[in-house]
Amino acid sequence: MKKILIVGSTGQIGSELSVRLRSIYGSDNVVCGYYLPPFPNGFFEAGPAEEVNALNIEQIAQVVKKYKIDTIYNLAAILSATAEKNPKLGWDVGVGSLMNCLDVAKECKCAVFTPSSIGAFGPSTPKDKTPQDTVQRPNTVYGITKVLGELVSVYYAERYGVDTRSVRYPGIISNMTLPGGGTTDYAVEIFYKAVKGEKFTCPLKPGTFMDMMYMPDALDAAINIMEADSSGLIHRNSFNVTAMSFDPEMLAAAIRKYIPGLEVEYEIDPLKQAIADSWPNSLDDSCAREEWGWAPEYDLDKMTQDMIRALKQKL
Repeated sequence: MKKILIVGSTGQIGSELSVRLRSIYGSDNVVCGYYLPPFPNGFFEAGPAEEVNALNIEQIAQVVKKYKIDTIYNLAAILSATAEKNPKLGWDVGVGSLMNCLDVAKECKCAVFTPSSIGAFGPSTPKDKTPQDTVQRPNTVYGITKVLGELVSVYYAERYGVDTRSVRYPGIISNMTLPGGGTTDYAVEIFYKAVKGEKFTCPLKPGTFMDMMYMPDALDAAINIMEADSSGLIHRNSFNVTAMSFDPEMLAAAIRKYIPGLEVEYEIDPLKQAIADSWPNSLDDSCAREEWGWAPEYDLDKMTQDMIRALKQKL
């Protein structure tokens, strides 16, 4: 049975991944590393939790040794738009957390999962059906840290034998956790406004296409890539994965099928628009499908129905 440490367990992905991993491997075998509140309800009662600052390698090493951890999920990050407002912090967290996890993994013989992103691509990348292997010249600090993360993970795998694996996440839509400063956050915020019967002000222009994924599929990707037979993995750092591609008007139309009164106006955020314009419209995830059987469950309509159902119960 795996012994897992989640660094960044109270974030957007971590707070839901911890629940899923504990349902699979048992609560006692998944340690939630926390740094900043707020904590999910029942966080400290659900299983072992330890204070872990991702920039403190000694804390990470102590927890790994205490619980005999063999797999680290490194989810510490400052998201794209927030990182552009504080590039030094974005760099320190994006790079520092990964290097610390890799060095601990090297010493303690752990596998490491670190998510990359569509942010690892840039304006010179092919925009439609972006290939697995292509030009990666991002123009954001978030994207630069993701490219570095992919390369240094490959280095640790080849140089030191660390079992590093990764996926390039698109925008992630969740009905549990609130947005955290990402360029794709509008695709979560619009659902809250729709369910509350409020007008939504969109920060991106109509026609701004980006790949997206519903959180249950994002969790499956993180777990399935770590469970995959390593002998079949060619692009272990990092796989394109996606589930759907849409622009704000398509998302609003999907929601209006179930909430006809949704009103949308546009007030463009220049920073977020510039970031979105530098990213792909859609990804080619055929390598992930071929090498470890990636297959999303949710398309736009199925995700929309479930988001509305869940938020109506929640709100």
